[in-house]
Amino acid sequence: MGRLNQTGPGVELPKPSATKPSGDMTPRWYERYPRALPLGVFALTLGVTGISVAAVENAEDGREQAQLAQTASSIASAIERNAASSAMSLRAGAALVSTQPRFDPTPFGMFIDQLGLEGRASGSEGLGWLARLKPGEEAPVAAVKRLVTGPGPAVRIIPDQPRADRDRLVVLYLRPSTPRNALALGFDLASEPVRRMAMTRAAQNGRPVSSGKVVLVQEGALGAEPGFLEFMPVFSSAHDLRGFIFSPFVARAFVSSAIDLERLPGVGLRIYDGTVAPANLLFERGSGSADEQSQTRSVVIAERRWTLVVTSPKKGVFSPVALMTLLFGLLVATLLLVLARLVTQQASEDRMTLEWFEQQSSIRNSLVRELNHRVKNTLANVLSILALTRGRATDLASFAASLDGRIRALSATHDLLTQSDWGSTAVRALIEAEMAPYVRDQSSSVVLAGDAVMLAPNDALSLGMAIHELATNAAKYGALSVESGRVTISWRMVTERLAQLDWAESGGPPLDPAAARKRGFGTELIQKIVAHELKHPVELEFMPGGVRCRLMVAVRESSNFAMREAKPG
Repeated sequence: MGRLNQTGPGVELPKPSATKPSGDMTPRWYERYPRALPLGVFALTLGVTGISVAAVENAEDGREQAQLAQTASSIASAIERNAASSAMSLRAGAALVSTQPRFDPTPFGMFIDQLGLEGRASGSEGLGWLARLKPGEEAPVAAVKRLVTGPGPAVRIIPDQPRADRDRLVVLYLRPSTPRNALALGFDLASEPVRRMAMTRAAQNGRPVSSGKVVLVQEGALGAEPGFLEFMPVFSSAHDLRGFIFSPFVARAFVSSAIDLERLPGVGLRIYDGTVAPANLLFERGSGSADEQSQTRSVVIAERRWTLVVTSPKKGVFSPVALMTLLFGLLVATLLLVLARLVTQQASEDRMTLEWFEQQSSIRNSLVRELNHRVKNTLANVLSILALTRGRATDLASFAASLDGRIRALSATHDLLTQSDWGSTAVRALIEAEMAPYVRDQSSSVVLAGDAVMLAPNDALSLGMAIHELATNAAKYGALSVESGRVTISWRMVTERLAQLDWAESGGPPLDPAAARKRGFGTELIQKIVAHELKHPVELEFMPGGVRCRLMVAVRESSNFAMREAKPG
């Protein structure tokens, strides 16, 4: 029997966690870090979306800048065309006046009527004659107009202070004849430096010249909108300056006649006389806030440089196309995140399932080998029991009765091992199964006390046989043979891997220790077979008060064998 039990008592099958699968079941990186792949896919998609939104925004900015640049060029061209038209009118009027010995308003008025040069087409206040009066020609103020144009109402020169250091350049004629334009008649334009400088340049160059920023005399008390004037010199046959054909302009009317700003919603315009500076502002449309994009153009108006600043409000945070791209990208990123998470989770669950199948297959293989070994040991125990029983039996009936009880004890233990899939077996369950036939009722004839201790299959079989023999002897000769008898079975852990079980009888018939030791088979089975299987000596004492027995049994953890481990997931 000893040679058949090659593995010795308490042989343990491998734990599932230590079972190595036959294939390569190493978790992939995305299984070890299940959030990395979904978050990576989400971040990558968001990155691509961000790049796409930036590209769309750049394209939209470029398109808006190009559109604004085109608008600025169109406005500049329209203003230049309007200025050129006005200059042509001045040139034509100067050519007409230069052919006459003195300015005559009748042909000049007919000229304006025939050509439709009332000045409104170009946004000017009108077209007029500016006469040069030398200091010697200023004597009677009331005769000034007759000196220049013949009979007619007198003109009051403004300001009325004769100048000996320069000529006067007085407005004597201005069409259309309106109360507003009448305010300018008699005004000495040379009395103001900005106008005088423009007339000086026009006389020097012999072509139309625009003044800088001024407030027209016509404005009077009606307002103070800025404007400018254009001058075209008129010379006599002796190349002596006679005066100027001129047009006064209010900047707002001039711009409105050149372009229809109402057809450009959202477009702002600022026009500066020269450089961009608040003091040089001629015209403004729009708030001029910092939150706008702009295009700058330079135009020349009768040899005077203007700066045009065309603006449009900046778009919001995102253009409609960029916003749609962003929302679509977020939707795709979210869907890919969910998909990647599901794929990662499924891959992890599949790997765990395969590992579980590998483990169960390994466990079943180990179980078959272990059961083969257990059956051999059990058969060896049966043969030993059979031999000992046959040698001690006096007749066939006693032989059959003894053999039947011991085989039943083995069967009861086998039932417990089968219920646990030949894993660990609780000491309490084993003792209850073996003592069940001897418990007469709910009385305290059998008392069990002990910790939760688990036994290996071999140790359970050996302990079961020992308990059976002790119970059989107690039922025949000891405490279980009388009503007053009592058996106390207690166990406890003495070390982490070893438990101690004590059997104590009391209240039974008095025993003769010498006679009890000669009863033979039970004593021999416990002290030889059981002690050999448990690998620890058995202390068996026949005291006058009852039998006492102490066994040392190796224990194991309940998780050392898990045939019924649950499938993951």
